[in-house]
Amino acid sequence: MASNLETLASIDYRPPVPRTFRPGIGLIGCGGIAVEHLTAYRHAGWEVRALCDVRRKAAEQRAQQFYPAAKVYTDFRDLLRQPDIEVVDVATHPMERPPIVEAALRAGKHVLSQKPFVLDLDVGERLADLADARGLYLAVNQNGRWAPHFSFARQAVARGVLGKVFAAHLSCHWDHTWVEGTPFERIRHLILYDYGIHWFDIVRCFIADEPVEVFARTAPAHGQRLKPHLLAATLIHFPTSHATLAFDAALQAGPHDRTFLSATHGSLLSHGEDYHHQRLEVRLAAGTWSPRLEGRWFPDGFQGAMGELLCAIEEGRPTSINARDNLQSLALCFAAVHSADTGQPVKPGAIRSIDT
Repeated sequence: MASNLETLASIDYRPPVPRTFRPGIGLIGCGGIAVEHLTAYRHAGWEVRALCDVRRKAAEQRAQQFYPAAKVYTDFRDLLRQPDIEVVDVATHPMERPPIVEAALRAGKHVLSQKPFVLDLDVGERLADLADARGLYLAVNQNGRWAPHFSFARQAVARGVLGKVFAAHLSCHWDHTWVEGTPFERIRHLILYDYGIHWFDIVRCFIADEPVEVFARTAPAHGQRLKPHLLAATLIHFPTSHATLAFDAALQAGPHDRTFLSATHGSLLSHGEDYHHQRLEVRLAAGTWSPRLEGRWFPDGFQGAMGELLCAIEEGRPTSINARDNLQSLALCFAAVHSADTGQPVKPGAIRSIDT
């Protein structure tokens, strides 16, 4: 039987790649984040055969830069009628996504939805039901799961190397003021919702128990000009464990990003100047393991999410980023947002929708 240190040495945290499955991919939504999607897909050798955006120039620019042979549309329905498109990547804003996702499923396409998936859990359940009824995959682009440090930590937990995780403490200290003057500034809970959804999701990968309640607070940073609060903190209670998330998004110098897991067999620490550059260390009774992590969250995370979906389709298995599972991450996020608004602890799942 392999030792825990041998198991750690064998962990492959790199983005998954299907063996032979090379479907035609269509991208709907060609905003700034689409660059990361397309960079990842081109690097993996996948075929994006169509791009769509209501601003034709945006779609044409992305096509010219990444996939010159791809067809360009301004109406997503035209893209869905293209017969050689099997998988649709929906990267529009959240409010616009549900009808596009539904139309894609009704057109017989597998779907990868950008995060956050939906603004209403009931809408998400209905879309998951539709995908199941039609025998199609509906996945959510929780690309943070394949950031190198998160991917390694996630697999170390899943393979039992750490034992049972009873505490997870994650903190981010960075400058998010770049959103000033952009549509992101209009998101009231920019940090807990749009940014924090990655951390609510990854906590669920570390602690599998059903959460009991969530308590959250937000506040404006000293001197901030942005409308959304840039300081946020969350405490998540589980039956025999807990997790804390701390976000300081107004830092002008000296950024830092940290993840610490306490578990029955030892601990895991990953930290660095940001989530792209991390030093990870696992400490166990048998010794310490510190892998040399390669890659970056952007664009590796985007290759990881699409790769996981394509591998699941190829292998005929459920995908780990399926929409129904992602609703549990959203339930944590929605509870935190409501708690921050009310000052009261909230049970995950009690809040079915939010106004961001």
